[in-house]
Amino acid sequence: MKYFYAVVHKDADSAFGVSFPDLPGCFSAADRLEDVLPNAVEALELWFEDAEERETRRSIRFVRE
Repeated sequence: MKYFYAVVHKDADSAFGVSFPDLPGCFSAADRLEDVLPNAVEALELWFEDAEERETRRSIRFVRE
C-alpha cells in the first residue's frame, strides 16, 4: 500500500483546502471540516484514474507549504 501526505489548510475567510504535495494538481476543498476527508478521497480517486504510474513520495520532513 502506498501512502501520500495530505496538507489541510484554512484561511480565516475561506473553505478548508486539502492538497497532496507529491501529486501535482490533486486538491480538494470543503466548507465543513467533516467533509474534508470524503472530498480528499474523491480527489485521490479521480487523480489516479488519470495519472501515469509514478513513484513520487517524499519524506514528511520535505513536505512544506
